[in-house]
Amino acid sequence: MIPIGAKADPGRTPPPPLQLPVKDNTLRRVSVIFLVIFGVLAGVAIYAVKTINRAQVSSDWVNQTHEIILEVDGVLSTLRAGEGAMRTYLLTGDRRDLAAAREAFAVTTEHVEIAKALTRSDENAHAQVLRLEDLANRRIEWSERLAELREGDDAAAVQEALRTDAGVDALGEIRRAVERLREEQMALLAGRDRESYLQAQKTRWIVGTGVGLNFLLFAAVTWLLRDDLAARRRAAEALRAANEQLDAKVRERTTELAASNEQLTMENLERRWTNQALEHQLRYNQLIVDSVYDLVFVLTKALNVTRINQAVVHLTGWEAKDLLGGPLQRVVRLEENAEEPVLSPAGPIAQALRDGRELRERAAVVEDRRGRTVSAKVTLFPLRDRDKVVGGILIVHAASVSQEGKA
Repeated sequence: MIPIGAKADPGRTPPPPLQLPVKDNTLRRVSVIFLVIFGVLAGVAIYAVKTINRAQVSSDWVNQTHEIILEVDGVLSTLRAGEGAMRTYLLTGDRRDLAAAREAFAVTTEHVEIAKALTRSDENAHAQVLRLEDLANRRIEWSERLAELREGDDAAAVQEALRTDAGVDALGEIRRAVERLREEQMALLAGRDRESYLQAQKTRWIVGTGVGLNFLLFAAVTWLLRDDLAARRRAAEALRAANEQLDAKVRERTTELAASNEQLTMENLERRWTNQALEHQLRYNQLIVDSVYDLVFVLTKALNVTRINQAVVHLTGWEAKDLLGGPLQRVVRLEENAEEPVLSPAGPIAQALRDGRELRERAAVVEDRRGRTVSAKVTLFPLRDRDKVVGGILIVHAASVSQEGKA
């Protein structure tokens, strides 16, 4: 490539024929596809391991549920057996029947404790087991009181206790509590079975999809290899055609660049002359503005100061850097009424700029850096860019300086 501004050499030897390298993407693409295949296999394997773990957890949960059902059934059966042995003891007075009853009650307590441990993670089931424990303990305590009465040979008290016993209702309540807990656990088992079935279906679908996707990817590798070979042949043919046209294009481009360099050289000279003329004109304009005795402010439509002349600096004591970019009201403010010198914001100036009209000889005051005020007359000329008002020039003719500072 010939740099801009350099002279083109018509006799320059053209570069050698273009050797467009055929970018070998086959290995990279095949590697990417195999990475995808391995990723799919890894994903299927990871999911299968997770499924196996979930199945193990589900199996443990199912075993725990069956254990809960067995334990609560054991509570009911051993409690019935204990009460039966206790009633036999009350009738016969045989100490072996009392020992059998107490052994059955001890087994009942063991079943309750095991059920409490198994349901510790399930608040609802645990609460039902606690309720079942309370009912069972009441029956055991009642049986023990009967045994104490029988040992004291108080047959009348025993008969009265048996007559007033609501054992059938109590055992019925315990039986209903056991059945309710069993039904809930069986419902949980059914739900877990459905979940396991759906999980198995999902696992089969994912494994099948992964295998099918891998087959498709292997087919894509085969197609990619064939397509790459065909692309290589087409690229070789295109390279030969491009090399045949390259020499003619280089010669043509060299001639165009030579002409462009000459044109750019002339444009650079013209641009340099234009910039110098513009700088002289700007400096001349500033000298003209600075030579004006009146205060000159160049404003935006928002009444911010963008340029001032030296008369502003001399009169107000402010430096140009202190005023440029700031509001006009900091220095110049209009008077609403000459007879009542109440200062107000420069609303008429902003309105005049919005309307695109001039203001002439409006009464105003100028405040210097020390807070002293100067009576003045202002004249505003709008600045237009084509038909749009972009700002204004404010000329301030100052009168006399007030001797009293601003309060």
